[in-house]
Amino acid sequence: MKLMNMGLFLHVAGFVVCCGMMLHCAADSKVHYHEFHLTESNFTRLCSTKTMLTVNESFPGPVIRVRKGDTIYVNIHNQGSYGVTIHWHGVKNPRNPWGDGPEYITQCPIPPGTNFTQEVIFTTEEGTLWWHAHSDWTRATVHGAIVVLPALGTTYPFPQPDAEEIIVLASWYKHDVMELMTETLSRGGTANLSDAFTINGQPGDLYPCSKETTYRLMVDYGKTYLLRIVNAAQNQDFFFMIAEHNVTVVGGDASYFKPLTTPYIMITPGETMDVLVTADQPLGEYYIVATPYFDGGADDYDHSTATAIFEYRGNYTHPSTPSFPYHIPAYNDTVVASLFTNQIRSLASPEHPVDVPLDVTTRMYLVVTMNMLPCPNDSCAGPDGYRIAAGLNNKTFENPKVDILQAYYRNLSGFYEPNFPDQPLHYFNFTSDDLLSNNVTVSDPGTRVKVLNYNETVEIVFQGTDVMNSAENHPIHLHGYKFYVVGRGQGIFNNVTDPKNYNLYDPPELNTIPIPKDGWATIRFKASNPGVWFMHCHFDRHMSWGMDTAFIVKSGGTAETSMKGPPAYMPPCDLESFLGSKDSMLLREDR
Repeated sequence: MKLMNMGLFLHVAGFVVCCGMMLHCAADSKVHYHEFHLTESNFTRLCSTKTMLTVNESFPGPVIRVRKGDTIYVNIHNQGSYGVTIHWHGVKNPRNPWGDGPEYITQCPIPPGTNFTQEVIFTTEEGTLWWHAHSDWTRATVHGAIVVLPALGTTYPFPQPDAEEIIVLASWYKHDVMELMTETLSRGGTANLSDAFTINGQPGDLYPCSKETTYRLMVDYGKTYLLRIVNAAQNQDFFFMIAEHNVTVVGGDASYFKPLTTPYIMITPGETMDVLVTADQPLGEYYIVATPYFDGGADDYDHSTATAIFEYRGNYTHPSTPSFPYHIPAYNDTVVASLFTNQIRSLASPEHPVDVPLDVTTRMYLVVTMNMLPCPNDSCAGPDGYRIAAGLNNKTFENPKVDILQAYYRNLSGFYEPNFPDQPLHYFNFTSDDLLSNNVTVSDPGTRVKVLNYNETVEIVFQGTDVMNSAENHPIHLHGYKFYVVGRGQGIFNNVTDPKNYNLYDPPELNTIPIPKDGWATIRFKASNPGVWFMHCHFDRHMSWGMDTAFIVKSGGTAETSMKGPPAYMPPCDLESFLGSKDSMLLREDR
């Protein structure tokens, strides 16, 4: 306890120095300081009230606004009842994995009754990002948007909008999310479905007891609005649209795109999109709709639809019911979803150029699968008494008892293995509808990471599969990096013919990529950010089931290319101090 208090003292002392510098920092808007208080608060939705963990008693949580190149310090006070971490989704945080936040990867959870301050460094990001809890399933209620404005003296690469609005899509559960997680992972079966979806914290008037609180976006005729859309849902892709209005997609994941005008977007968990919409229809009220896109074979998704209202100001007779977008794509329309995703292109302008790695030094072929793990006496709730799992190259990720970053930095052995495979151990017809035998369904659990030298150029081909008849879209997120999506396609990747069609001219630069059902996607990036960086499916149930790995990127040969040292205080990896480790299904066991 004395050691922890000393660490807290040193960290606070460091911030006194920082605050002493704030007069200078504020002058050029470079450094900002935020307080996050995690507390249990009461919220009423769907005719019932529940207590849930939030930041500063708000759902969604507070918006962080910065300019390109700024730095923030966020002091996180955990006044809840279990350990929590916070991740800054899409922020590269160069050389500083200590502030990234995923539990057991770069830190252990912040114990209840303590605080931890994270340094978050913005560099090339410009647009919309978000922050969220990265411990267990807590991000269902602990999340918020990040707005990264252009640097002073610069502006958007599109006409200045008249106003901006943040739109956060999320899941709503009537019951305590942590209890649902514990039940799901302890049984080993399928995950509980959400009871509703929300737009800016409200389900909308298609749900019971929700009409009066439906979110309304008030607009003026003739004006153009920049909507910053975040998909913070636990496990759900969405089609998003506004009745009788087209939107123009101009950016996503804090990168700019060539303008794409469309009646709808498809957005996966983890993704952000910036869209322009002009209020050019007759004065009235028009539904904003977030409806599920689900291309899986099983019927295990929340079928409901969240709504908000795009409402014109002015003198007119308000309708009894807003106009509804009746040309919504079917929930399983993979063609429409892929058509949208495949049209996204980087702006690739002189002010916002692309820099696609051309000379690849490391190639990886990652097979994305649902899997099973055996249970004693076939006692679990998955198929044939097994436990449902997931994996990459048939490796199911386990959480270590000490975070990988600390183990790597302090050269501690026994907490991870640097042998994550670049390719699957054996090849088969990945998209066959008859992949049910144990030789392809049962995975190999462990804490395996991929080690990269500084400045290696990496190409990863993600291959979707139909193992266990479970093919579906998977949103894969890489921490600490943006990457270029140079190719996508259906079926099994052909390493001879498919690369000939790669887009090396204007591929989108993203941090989260949807891997198409029974298809493949290829990304490229340069390993120029030393540290430990998580990569995982952004469906929380798949992440919990082990569809994850981590990269250790070695430092370069200079101080400017080397990972920073840790802050004076990091949350302790005390197995008795937080709920997360004791209840994590895939907490690594000593072998």
